[in-house]
Amino acid sequence: MAESSDSVSIDIDMVPLGEKEYVVKTSKGSISVFVCGDQEKPALITYPDVALNYMSCFRGLFFCPDAASLLLHNFCIYHIDAPGHEVGADVISSDAPLLSVDDLADQVAEVLDFFGLKEVLCLGVTAGAYILTLFAMKYTQRVVGLILVSPICKAPSWSEWLYIKVLLNLLYFYGMCGVLKECLLQRYFSKELRCGLHDAESDIIHVFKRLLDERQSLNVMRFLQAINERHDLTEGLKKLRCKTLIFVGESSEFHAESVYMSAKMGKKNCALVEVQACGSLVTEEHPYAMLIPIEIFLMEFGYYRKRHFTSSSSNGSNPTSPSSHSCIAPELLSPEGLGIKLKPIKTRVDIEI
Repeated sequence: MAESSDSVSIDIDMVPLGEKEYVVKTSKGSISVFVCGDQEKPALITYPDVALNYMSCFRGLFFCPDAASLLLHNFCIYHIDAPGHEVGADVISSDAPLLSVDDLADQVAEVLDFFGLKEVLCLGVTAGAYILTLFAMKYTQRVVGLILVSPICKAPSWSEWLYIKVLLNLLYFYGMCGVLKECLLQRYFSKELRCGLHDAESDIIHVFKRLLDERQSLNVMRFLQAINERHDLTEGLKKLRCKTLIFVGESSEFHAESVYMSAKMGKKNCALVEVQACGSLVTEEHPYAMLIPIEIFLMEFGYYRKRHFTSSSSNGSNPTSPSSHSCIAPELLSPEGLGIKLKPIKTRVDIEI
């Protein structure tokens, strides 16, 4: 994760306290879920991007000190890894059927059933954002809000389809080779970070290369193939009514598609935050840029930082249901209310309104 000069160094291999792994057997196969926090609290579901797991995709965000008082205080976090992407995963049997994006979305629903969760907030990155958006469309009553990072919603273009086919061939014949890792790093991070123009950032690239080496190539192939055969969600976006917050880095390969997705969802239900000097993986490259917009977004559902939580919960509403909280004015979710552009500077965020 991105570190400031005065931040605390955190071992990427360290498992956070209070976290427990569950292997959930679904009709589409087993899936690993890491639960962090009090399961009596409302649920926040996460889903990472291709070739990443919850530690490599969300650690930067959840280890921000302010995130603990906002996210970990209000929610129990259910980190869902794509099949075979968890730490220490075995290669998925070749006899196991290939899962489609619809299968993966249905699998999320079965995870909710396993934990007895009726409704949730969702946080996903790129491919994971697509899966959770599709889940929200198929199971409308179960999703009260979406936080999407560099999301995609269209079917792949011919150029993207061919590009991913090349990546699939590289995975099959050469595994997680150097060329493939560079392609994935380009997917995740801005050129400035990948070129090591700042001291701490070159360390992030080194860490991610090591993490990618730990992935099972054939498992990554399965997820990547499902994403390459995804269908267009545009028509469904128009009907989606849950509140949505979209982050996208201005250097992201998916910037145009994220902006398109925001426009289709409309200003009433969706706010777009563009993060300057950042690639697709905002949760790791500039996690501090996400905190203020997420805090404002969660106010819509009645969630506040720890110091405000006692007074805000004294109205007698059920704290275990995300939709049971009183609502804040909808204009808080407008791009004007959030500040359309954020420029992260290490440990602080400048908001340009």
